Amino acid sequence: MTEPVTTIAAEIARRRTFAIISHPDAGKTTLTERILRAGGAIQLAGNVRAKGERRRTRSDWMGIERDRGISVVTSVMTFEYGGCVFNLLDTPGHEDFSEDTYRTLTAVDSAVMVIDAAKGIEERTRKLFEICRLRDIPIVTFINKMDREAQDPFALLDEISSGLALDTSPATWPVGRAAQFAGTYDLRTKALHVPGDMAQSDPRMVALGEELELVEAALPPFDRESFDAGHLTPVFFGSAMKEIGVTDLLDAMVAFGPPPRAQQTETREVRADEDAVTALVFKIQANMDPNHRDRMAFARVCSGRLTRGMRLRHVRIGKHFALHTPQFFFARDRQLAEEAFGGDVVGIPNHGTLRIGDTLTENEDLRFTGVPHFAPEILRRVRLDDAMKAKKLRQALVELAEEGVVQLFRPQDGSAPIVGVVGTLQLDVLQARLQQEYGVGIGFESTPYSLARWVTGPQARLEAFAMSNRTAMADDIDGDPVFLASSAFMMRRTSEMQPELKFHDIKQIGIEIS
Repeated sequence: MTEPVTTIAAEIARRRTFAIISHPDAGKTTLTERILRAGGAIQLAGNVRAKGERRRTRSDWMGIERDRGISVVTSVMTFEYGGCVFNLLDTPGHEDFSEDTYRTLTAVDSAVMVIDAAKGIEERTRKLFEICRLRDIPIVTFINKMDREAQDPFALLDEISSGLALDTSPATWPVGRAAQFAGTYDLRTKALHVPGDMAQSDPRMVALGEELELVEAALPPFDRESFDAGHLTPVFFGSAMKEIGVTDLLDAMVAFGPPPRAQQTETREVRADEDAVTALVFKIQANMDPNHRDRMAFARVCSGRLTRGMRLRHVRIGKHFALHTPQFFFARDRQLAEEAFGGDVVGIPNHGTLRIGDTLTENEDLRFTGVPHFAPEILRRVRLDDAMKAKKLRQALVELAEEGVVQLFRPQDGSAPIVGVVGTLQLDVLQARLQQEYGVGIGFESTPYSLARWVTGPQARLEAFAMSNRTAMADDIDGDPVFLASSAFMMRRTSEMQPELKFHDIKQIGIEIS
């Protein structure tokens, strides 16, 4: 029996699916921990800078993350707070893992941008903001580390406004600065959030009164329509480390955080409150449980009510499968999802059938668009330490490439596989995971190539080009042809000499590049 539409609509309206983005060291993972604690999801928040067991934060579960105190994969955490269901996606902060972050941003309805109060807007923050802007994703700003030496709040707001061309509307205001930072004043509810009683004669209260007059006179009030359109950001001040301002942020996400947005397919727009279930696979993660060698596809439910046991159509291969064990995640921990609604993120166990960019439906022939692969900036050949493990290496590279750890290129001349990455830290992760999860030791060798571009064009012309450039041609994991160039100059020259062919530095998953 179909669930009433009103129930589906009501459930979807209380979903809040968002990512946290920032420059490394702005406090993103610490804020994630404090949000989970404030939401009642955990009792003791981890500390990224702590030592030993205390350092094992809930959102960073991979060995290399715990060892280095950084986030290198997207973690998904589902919890309830204030009558809403939150799907929080903690993205990698390090720029070497930007592809994972970009793909994650296809699955969210809003983003929390974390800014270091002393450093202001940094390069990585700016790049991630631009990706959000391209997708019209509403942004909430959290200015962190107000308990340390920081820039003037008005200067920070001006930097956001001028540097990002984004209107700012403070939702809270700091009470005190640096060591004297005591809490926040909520500009919407007029409530003072400080521990204990603070006398009106306290210098911090006097300064607050003067600053609030300037705030109300000079800065625009919050406008929901402008926020939803991505033109205005509400700004919160706080200290994630001291858990100040975190509840302000969560309460605001309950009050005006955007519910699930419509998603675009090749043929039409899919609304979250439609009856039929649709879902988009935006991430693959292997070996989350080393004891079971599992393989999990993370899917954003784009519409309808998903229930355990229902049959879904895997559009790319045209087959149906039963959804026996969909799961909600809390970083590495998980539980069975008996039902999920538009906006939720669920894990689907699979054995390599599902790939990033795949669309799942009840029966409709739809394909969601816009999940990107970017041309790698570093190309390396893989050198196997033990030739007896060649078959195991081939399997491992395919699985990790499907997961998005690296891009895998198989040279058409039969030479050793080439991996492509955005940054060198990805090579460290590949090497560590091959050793830890597959027992395969590898090294890397340089290649004569510095650029990779996907090639499209008339089939006959493509085949002729591949034959005459066999040593520089490779196939990616989907079998699409890739041209490997020795330099930017050679790439330009080749492009000019092949006017019938197109060379792409971005491949949109869900859109046939040919």
